[in-house]
Amino acid sequence: MRLVSCVLVGLIFSADVLAQRPTVMVTGSNRGIGLEFVRQYAAKDWFVIATTRRPHQAERLRALAREHNNIRVELLDVTNGEQIADLANKYQDQPIDVLINNAGVSGDFMGPGQRFGSLDYAVLDTFLGVNAIGPLRITEAFYKNVKTSRQKKVVAITALLGVHSFNYGGFDGAYWYKISKAAMNAAMYNVAREAAKDGVIVTMLTPGEVAVEKVENPGPRFITPEKSIRGMIDVIEGLTLEDSGAILRYNGRRYAF
Repeated sequence: MRLVSCVLVGLIFSADVLAQRPTVMVTGSNRGIGLEFVRQYAAKDWFVIATTRRPHQAERLRALAREHNNIRVELLDVTNGEQIADLANKYQDQPIDVLINNAGVSGDFMGPGQRFGSLDYAVLDTFLGVNAIGPLRITEAFYKNVKTSRQKKVVAITALLGVHSFNYGGFDGAYWYKISKAAMNAAMYNVAREAAKDGVIVTMLTPGEVAVEKVENPGPRFITPEKSIRGMIDVIEGLTLEDSGAILRYNGRRYAF
């Protein structure tokens, strides 16, 4: 039996077994929403490619990988072309049923750097590089993997703060976050339009207001990561080509751009 080794977590995967499992790739999987995606897909017996910028510092992700023999932890910065190319080459023959573009930056929504009158233009490139261009680069690099899979689904985690029909949240501040998410939505919508000819579904999902680690004193409207990701996985499972290019909430509600 041909075997594939996983250096980072010291596990051995049978290629025959992996071929029978659906595969999901999650970027930004070391904490919060990304980590919960990894946890729930691993529990569903999927093969999970979990990427993070700093694998050796991702203690909870590595601990989760030690508990499950179907998780592979990989190095990936979505702004680093060399790392993207290396990982794409490593998995060039691996179909990816669901590609989840989750990696992102938010910064301080109400901080002076993201408020009109005191905008910090020095960080704009970082927001655009990670939130907008990152998902586009990853989708392009792993498009063949998705196209050759059974399910053929690409998901980009967006936010209603980047949606015009939602009035961009209706509050001041968060300029770079709002702009970068709106740009991502535009990019992925155009990918969806082109990918339709290949039967590939490209959808933007909003997780809701989630009480992840970085949120201090979440209010009563906030939901747990478990509920958000459970809902998004249900939405992902039900996606069809009619949903390609759409913005959907974790509960299935659809939003116009």
